[in-house]
Order: sequence, then structure tokens, then C-alpha cells
Amino acid sequence: MAKHGSLKSTIAVSLTNYLDAGAIVAGASGLTLWKDYLGLSEMHLGWLNFISANCLGAALGAIIGGVLADKYGRKFIYTYNLLVYMAGVLTILLSVNFPMLLAGFLITGVSVGIGVPASWTYISESSEVNNRGRNICISQMSWGFGPMCILLLGMLFAPDGYLFGWVESLGHAIIGTESAEAAINVFSSRIVFFSLFVVAFIAWNLQRGLDESAEWKANKEASHAKGENTGLIHAFGVLFSNKIAVRMVAFLAVIYLTWNLVASVMGFFQPHIYETAGGLSNEQANLLSCVGWAIVVGTTFVLSHFIDRFPHLYFYIFGLLAALCAWAIIIVGVNGMTGLWAFTILWGINNGCSVQVFYALWGSELFPAKFRAGAQGLMFFIVRSLSAVWGLVFTYIYGEQGEGFTVAAYCMVALLLVSLLVGAFGCPNTRGKSLDTITKEHYGEHV
Repeated sequence: MAKHGSLKSTIAVSLTNYLDAGAIVAGASGLTLWKDYLGLSEMHLGWLNFISANCLGAALGAIIGGVLADKYGRKFIYTYNLLVYMAGVLTILLSVNFPMLLAGFLITGVSVGIGVPASWTYISESSEVNNRGRNICISQMSWGFGPMCILLLGMLFAPDGYLFGWVESLGHAIIGTESAEAAINVFSSRIVFFSLFVVAFIAWNLQRGLDESAEWKANKEASHAKGENTGLIHAFGVLFSNKIAVRMVAFLAVIYLTWNLVASVMGFFQPHIYETAGGLSNEQANLLSCVGWAIVVGTTFVLSHFIDRFPHLYFYIFGLLAALCAWAIIIVGVNGMTGLWAFTILWGINNGCSVQVFYALWGSELFPAKFRAGAQGLMFFIVRSLSAVWGLVFTYIYGEQGEGFTVAAYCMVALLLVSLLVGAFGCPNTRGKSLDTITKEHYGEHV
């Protein structure tokens, strides 16, 4: 049975995932409104995406966050990082020109990246042996709640949404009744970002009250007592001098990268599938996307009850088989609502039982405390950076009018197959073991 403190701290830290996914979706859903308001070009939008929480901003932040979390502690991140996030979100919602908007996207993206290594690390280190997988799943449920809630808010406050009248009244009260239509419409996006500011403020108050990771403190005290070098460069030297550790780094990087390359472009693919192949309106497409995220949350909730009781391999394979079946439907052809629902359900199951769940779990288990967050930050940097490059390559494969749609789908299938095969053959046996036991199995008594 979980201790109350473990569950409470997991929920507090998991809000970081809500803010991560929420920032990505809020940015994407409001781009058209900002484009019309500020007269932005496609190049401007490309820069916003490139330095956002989905790409380079988060990649840079992960390196910074991993280093800081290992050197100064996990609590250090939770004391200060969300202040940076709130500053970034506030800059976005107050933006009146492109430099302000770009700065807001960058600051928010960096903050998101800083929080990721610390959150997965802290959850694992504060969890009981038989609840570690469950707590990681709770964190991933928050990752699903973010897009679901932000999409719903976006639909309600959008210019054709049910609550736009209230948005219009607020806009007129702040900037005047004679303001341009685009200036009023962008208040829809400002309100969505304000909701993230509120959640970040609540999360900050919860997280700064957390205790420091006991394992991190014990490792620091032991290292200082022995006079060991606790610098990051030394820690990575130890990491990459251990053949098993190098194999684990390669294993985790490959399974997460190949899966994430597919997941990162789904925001580009889904509008085409829903609106073009499925013939849905934008509002209907957004609603179906919300349903998809609800399936993600539901699937992860179910997984949380079984992940610590049965071999991880079963669930890992199940999630990727669902993803492959979803893309098989795309290749064969989406025929009406039945095909759309089948795709939505299967892709939602994949995201709920995703490679990211196991990457977060295994990535926090397979490295010693002294460079656990740093190693995750390094891998997250690599994955998000390559995903940003892949996004540019993907648009070239896809084509201006979607003429490369089928070729792109086959690329997705190939990447998912790599993730499936590598994960199936390299799946580590960590279930039911303490972090100390796992560390000793891989690195010996002295790291």
C-alpha cells in the first residue's frame, strides 16, 4: 500500500507534465490567432515552433535541468523553475509584437525542459518499490490531461466557440470597442495561457513544499564523506566508461527517439486525417482529438493498476502493436467515421500505454543517483533536438498538398517497428527491485 507522502508528492510533481503538454497544445492551437493579430509569416510560425516546448526550448532546458537537479538537488528545481514558467506564460499572454511572443515561447519551452528530468527522477526516488510504475503512470496521466483540458478551453473560447461572447466583452473592456477583430480574437489564446499561469502558480506552491529526495541526499553525503569527485564531468565519465551503462543509454535513446519521432508529428498529421481524410470540420476534429486524449488518460489509469504486478514487456509490446494497427488503418485508407474512430482509439491506447511511460520509468531506474537526472536530461536533449530536425524533414516528405502522405505513413510504421523490436529484445528486468539494487546490478558496489 502506498504511503500518503508518496502519492501526494507524485501528484504535485505530475502537474509539471500537465504544464509541459499544455504549453505545447496551447501554443499550437493559438498560432492562427497570433498570426492574424501580429501579421506573422510562415517563417515566423516556424521559429515559434522550433524554439517552443515541443522542440529546441525544451531540449536546452533538459540539459540545464538535469545538471542543476544532480548538483543542487531535486527540490532546487521545484523551488524556482515554475517561476520561470510563469514568467514565460505571462510574456506570451501580454504579447503585443513578435519579439515578445518569441521570447515567451522560448522561456516557457526552456522551463518545460528543466522540469522534465527532475520530475521523473523525483517520482522514482520517492516511490515505494511496488508503486514506482504506478506513480510514473500517474505522472503520464497528467500529460494526457493537459492537451485534453487545453483543447476544450480552446474550443469554448475560440471565435466560433460557445464562450466567445465573454471573450469579446473582456477584449472590448481592456483594449476598447473600436479595436480590430484580430486583436479581440487573440484574447481567446491569451485566456488559455492564463489558465496555464494559474495551474503553474498552484503547482509551484505545492512543489516548493516538497522534501528533498532522500536518495539524492544520501548519495551526496556519502560522496562527500569519501572525498569523491561529485562533478558532472566525472559522473558522465563514469557513466560512459561502463559498457552496460552505455548499452542502456543507447537502448533508451533508440526506443524513445523512434517512438517520439512519430508522436511529435502527430499534431501535423491528425488535422489531415480528421479534416481531409475524414471530412470533419475543425471543431469536430478538435472534439475527436479531445476524445483521443481522454482515451490516453483512461488507458494510463488502467495500466497504473497492473504495471507493477506483471512484466513490463507485455504492456510495452501491447502499446506499440496498437500504434502499428492505427497506422495500418491510415495506409489502407480511412473510410468514414468507423475508420476515424478506430484510428483515434488505437492511437489513444498507444499513447496511454506508450514508450514514454517506460522511458520515464526505465530512465529513472537505470542510472545511479549522482547522474540520474543529468543522464535523462542529456537523452531528452538529443530526442527533442532530433525531433525538431525531423519535423522539417517530415514536411518535405509529406509535401505541400499531402502528396507524400502514404510514404510518410510507411516511415511512421518503420520507426514504430524499430522501437518495438529494440524494446522487446532489450527490456530490462527492474520490476519489484529497489533503485539501489538496480544500481548495484548494473554498476557494482562502487560507482
